[in-house]
Amino acid sequence: MTSHNQELFDESQKLIPGGVNSPVRAFKSVGGTPLFFKRGQGAYVWDADDKRYIDYVNSWGPMIVGHCHPEVVKAVQDAAAEGLGFGAPTASELEIAETLCKILPSLEMVRLVSSGTEATMTAIRLARGFTGRSRIIKFEGCYHGHSDGLLVKAGSGALTFGQPSSSGVPAEIAGLTTVLDYNDVAGLEKTFAEIGNEIACVIVEPVAGNMNLILPKREFLDAMRNLCTKHGAVLILDEVMSGFRVGLQGAHGHFGIKPDLITLGKVMGGGLPAAAFGGRRDIMQCLAPLGAVYQAGTLSGNPVAVAAGLTTLKLVQAPGFYERLTKIAKDMTEGISASAKKHGIPFSAQSIGSMFGLYFSEKAPSSYAEVMASDKEAFNRFFHAMLGEGVYLAPSAFEAGFVSAAHSDEDIAVTIAAADRVFAAWK
Repeated sequence: MTSHNQELFDESQKLIPGGVNSPVRAFKSVGGTPLFFKRGQGAYVWDADDKRYIDYVNSWGPMIVGHCHPEVVKAVQDAAAEGLGFGAPTASELEIAETLCKILPSLEMVRLVSSGTEATMTAIRLARGFTGRSRIIKFEGCYHGHSDGLLVKAGSGALTFGQPSSSGVPAEIAGLTTVLDYNDVAGLEKTFAEIGNEIACVIVEPVAGNMNLILPKREFLDAMRNLCTKHGAVLILDEVMSGFRVGLQGAHGHFGIKPDLITLGKVMGGGLPAAAFGGRRDIMQCLAPLGAVYQAGTLSGNPVAVAAGLTTLKLVQAPGFYERLTKIAKDMTEGISASAKKHGIPFSAQSIGSMFGLYFSEKAPSSYAEVMASDKEAFNRFFHAMLGEGVYLAPSAFEAGFVSAAHSDEDIAVTIAAADRVFAAWK
């Protein structure tokens, strides 16, 4: 019998490029037919064939309280009943701004937008407007959305200006981005020594989640902060993924590093399109209508998205919320690692807060090069085997995973047991 997932994919490819509206959904990295989901509840999702999966993708991060949390759903329904959007200020925009600034001490002012890409794009524009400089630094393997200046790959040497990593990105724009190695302090210091007076900003995922989960070295974080301060560059911490995932105050709160600007998304929208950027008052006041840096958005601060975000942010502040998430993520990664070791399979895993990484390598990687050296084909095999066991992981060896408050201890035990069966059958 033909799978409904396959039927939907076949039809979608006739009208939607690649059959999907975001490339990673196509399963191109892992092979096979993508799943089309029809329902989610708590820690579970159901596909078009009505098969249930324990969900560790969480809509790529936002569903930290689980799918269809009753309080979030009610907040959305109540907001929608009052109006789907106004394109004008609402009291709820002020409320979520107050909430974000209260939770995150680094935020002195904040601007709401609709996506992480929009947040990072505008934060960089703001840094350029504030400093009067054009060059930016990013790190290989970190993803900050799909604006032109960020779809850039490293050149052949540490100080080689970046090259476009996507067709349609002009080389002239890519040339304003310098791409360095994540966790490489020496490379960062050398770059600032040579072109420090040209650098508008450094943008980084303080916990990388887009080349699988990579943890920062303490000296790397400190070097970025110190060098930006010394040379007058703006330090932008992209916490679209790690914000409210690593902990209540994000990665910068966890590690105690103060950014000049941060970008937020995913969790702060509770599953609906909402994002933000903010930070130092003197920088934020350069934004229109106060300053000369222009940014606008018809759907910014949409009341329905804000309602979902406000309710989610209230729920994550419950006592013990992050302690439990940290524990279950650690329990799962340690359990799967122990099973792989028992069966003699090269494997490692790690977690921080509610984020985790699984790697088919002897040790957890700390850079893009180390991630690329892991056994991608082994991950692809593991991914499909776990799907067969009813466990939905990110369909790529280069994406972090997530647990949610809806995952029970039994869900974690079931997942570990499924991995053990997969490893036991490994040849």
